[in-house]
Amino acid sequence: MAVVAASLVVTPAHRAAADAGDVAAGVLLGVIGSAAVNSANKTKKKTYTSTKTKTVYKKPSISSAQRAQNREVQTSLNYFGFPAGTPDGVVGRNTRSAISQYQAHMGYPPTGQLTEYERTFLVSGYHRSIAGGATTAQMIAASPMGTRGLLKTYQQEAAGIAPTFATAAPVAPVVPQQQGARNTVIVVAPKQEAPAAVAPVEEPIIEAAVPAFGAGGLPNFMGASESVSLASHCNKVSLLTNTNGGFTTEAVMTDANFAMNEQFCLARTYAIAHGEELASKVQGFTKEQIAQQCEAFGPALKDQIAGMSLKPQSEVLQEVGAFVLQSGMSPAQLSGTARICLSVGYRTDNMDVALASALMLNALGEPVYGELMGHHLSQGFGAAKRPDLALAWYEGSLDAIAKGATPVFAPGQPERSGLIRKAAYQLGGGADGAALADPTAPKPVSLPTFSVEN
Repeated sequence: MAVVAASLVVTPAHRAAADAGDVAAGVLLGVIGSAAVNSANKTKKKTYTSTKTKTVYKKPSISSAQRAQNREVQTSLNYFGFPAGTPDGVVGRNTRSAISQYQAHMGYPPTGQLTEYERTFLVSGYHRSIAGGATTAQMIAASPMGTRGLLKTYQQEAAGIAPTFATAAPVAPVVPQQQGARNTVIVVAPKQEAPAAVAPVEEPIIEAAVPAFGAGGLPNFMGASESVSLASHCNKVSLLTNTNGGFTTEAVMTDANFAMNEQFCLARTYAIAHGEELASKVQGFTKEQIAQQCEAFGPALKDQIAGMSLKPQSEVLQEVGAFVLQSGMSPAQLSGTARICLSVGYRTDNMDVALASALMLNALGEPVYGELMGHHLSQGFGAAKRPDLALAWYEGSLDAIAKGATPVFAPGQPERSGLIRKAAYQLGGGADGAALADPTAPKPVSLPTFSVEN
């Protein structure tokens, strides 16, 4: 141990110094290396990638199956005379309105939303009608409601009731009745012989086997009988509309006469539905009794109805206004009764009653009903065909709507006004009628009046 210790003591100094230098050099290299690394880290650019996730919200799309089902519903509604527009599978405002009309017609709550039963009944009724062929056509022609009558027939059959389109026999005249704290007076028209039934025809039937002589001994070969069924006509128009896939629009109109026929029949449908709704609120009278008393409207305004085909609008309205003043009835009574009788006139195919009721409403300050007189003159139903005189009636109605009056026919279709105006000018040429005679003094005639219970 002493020898070893001695050898360590005598170790050369330069060797120890060399070892110390190596250690110092190692430490220095470590410091420099660390500094270089730190410097590199400081000068190194750091790149941050920011990833943003964009969420795209898509509107829920209608499945192809649902769209096909919607198209089937729209096609069915159009077929039965409830205008839903083009069957595109999108349930919009027109479709909702058509659904409400269908529901009201069938006695369902008019919600605009079909229950499964209501949808199934509508669509199955459509397929049944299409498959019926000639039988369906006969049923449509026999029903005053046209294609809508098919639904009522199917509904009656489902309830086990034998359907019938026969008109009820005339009932005995109705006497005034006491209702609540007031009297509801029904003025009964003079008893008249019931007119013979006229079968629906495509063209007017003219019978003149023996020359008849009119006033002044002049021969009259055209005055025996002339009758055209508007109900039958509208049934055919409805079939064509369904074949075309919907109503004619202003943008695609090529046949002004057919477009006007469609709008005429549409207005007729609305008038029937609205009047029936009011009639259902009349207490104490049957549907047949109301129809019987509405027959007084035709004879009461026969002169004014005849004047429509000869005189301009202003003169005819002046005559009707004079009649209203001499009737002794309040405007409210006349207005409500005229709406009910307008429905009866179209439902029973009595053009005199329909025209008299529409004239009454127009004279009472509701010019929107002038559209009906325009249709009758334009198409020749209940009046001579005078598209030139029809133009003023159309203009009066459309101008009233433009000034804010509420449309009574298809109120959910504002584009309808442009279509009617365009078609009316194409048919009438913008010509004005000229006065041909002085107004005839109105003759007081007993009129019906109905009290509507709210």
